[in-house]
Amino acid sequence: MHKPKIFTYDTTLRDGTQGENVSFSVSSKLRVAEKLDHFGIDYIEGGWPGSNPRDMAFFDEARDHVFKHAKLAAFGSTRRANVPVAEDAQIQLLLDAGTPVITIFGKTWLLHVTEIIRTTPEENLAMIEDSVRHLKSQGREVIYDAEHFFDGYKDNSEYALKTLEAAQRGGADCITLCDTNGGCMLSEFKEMVQIVVARFPNIPVGVHCHDDSGLGVALTLAGVEAGVSLVQGTMNGYGERNGNANMASILPNLSLKMHYPMHCESHLNRLRDLSLFVDEMANLRPNTRAPYVGASSFAHKGGVHADAANKVARSYEHIDPSLVGNRTRVLVSDMSGRSLVMMKAKEFGLEIDARSPQLKDFLEELKQLEFRGYEFEAADGSFRLLLDRFLNNKKDYFELVSYRVIVERNEERDEILSEATVKLRVNGELRHTVHEARGPVGALDGALRQALEQDYPSVAQVKLADFKVRILESSDGADARIRVQVESTDGENYWGTVGASDNIIEASWEALKDSVEYKLHFDNGHNS
Repeated sequence: MHKPKIFTYDTTLRDGTQGENVSFSVSSKLRVAEKLDHFGIDYIEGGWPGSNPRDMAFFDEARDHVFKHAKLAAFGSTRRANVPVAEDAQIQLLLDAGTPVITIFGKTWLLHVTEIIRTTPEENLAMIEDSVRHLKSQGREVIYDAEHFFDGYKDNSEYALKTLEAAQRGGADCITLCDTNGGCMLSEFKEMVQIVVARFPNIPVGVHCHDDSGLGVALTLAGVEAGVSLVQGTMNGYGERNGNANMASILPNLSLKMHYPMHCESHLNRLRDLSLFVDEMANLRPNTRAPYVGASSFAHKGGVHADAANKVARSYEHIDPSLVGNRTRVLVSDMSGRSLVMMKAKEFGLEIDARSPQLKDFLEELKQLEFRGYEFEAADGSFRLLLDRFLNNKKDYFELVSYRVIVERNEERDEILSEATVKLRVNGELRHTVHEARGPVGALDGALRQALEQDYPSVAQVKLADFKVRILESSDGADARIRVQVESTDGENYWGTVGASDNIIEASWEALKDSVEYKLHFDNGHNS
């Protein structure tokens, strides 16, 4: 059966920025808008002109930008109560933004009409109709967002529908039903959407959902099943409180599971890249457990699962990961068996004989290390070095002679200073370096790389991207065993390494040592 095309409306740059710790610079907003356009999103909501200088600057910059497919939308409210629409400054700012689409919201819930904006029900209806008609008269496509529609409908269904009729009389091109508080349940949501779709057969209906009940994506999909043709959401679910419906989940579900046509469906294999790009522009770490696009979405840890997925991928993977730009990953832990380690080795381009005595020894060593606190799930670098050592493929690039770390607290200067001394034997020569930094890990890292740079210049490219410390047995208090996870980068590649000890400096040293060793290993042809 032929299904109607679904139009996509992304509000990451407006509603998404209302989320805690979410912020974009003007240049970042432009880059995100460009990415969304290239991905095939139909509407991109750029912000609220007049609400802040950043959004005004964005629209000024966006005027000179030509979008290949998407239509840029400016967002705002209806005119103020008892103010002629032509004299409302906020309405004029929406027009001045110069976007082909203007989205305005109006009040649906009588509670907001009488207690929040404190006007009459009749004036609220006039505000909606006047605003839509005026914007349409200026040649703009107008999307009307019915704020708090579902709460308003449950409170007074007759009045809620009248607000939609007012928008329709004004000439709205689309009416969007907003679950602004995010409190709707699936059955009631779907029933109300069906009523609206049947009541307004000649105008497209959309939905805008929030995730306060953990149902933002599910409600959006239910809305499509109930007959809406436009879905609103944000990339990675950014948004106020618990966030908005996550477009990174909505899009693959609509296309791959529900088989609705969308303009962006041919670009779904770039979905993970888009998700990561938006996180990068917002300066936020990606959610590894995000459906479809998270690093853990197709990661297998249990030996039975991994073995089955290796034989028949769909036995433990609900889609082919490449359809959304993701990939299968094998996680190595003390649950690992021969088949799982062989799969992991295959990721690195290594072939291992299942009957190899080295493999048996490796598995025993792996389990012992995990028992002592090591964890290799996020430490592919350390795992690769360990595996190569057992396969006799690992070169010793340097040998530790000794290291020492001193932390000095100077009360008079109100200063903390760390000094690390490292002695290494490199190619038969002794290298002795000293490095100072505010923290002991930074001092140790600096001294290690200084000792190696003369013989291995590429080590200078290595930078710490992340550093995590985990106490493994909290009952031991300050004497507890510590695990340190380090993520490193050379500007192009990222790799993780791990160390564990009851001494935090020693655990850090192990992770740092593996970090530079992996770089050298990588540079010398072991780069699978």
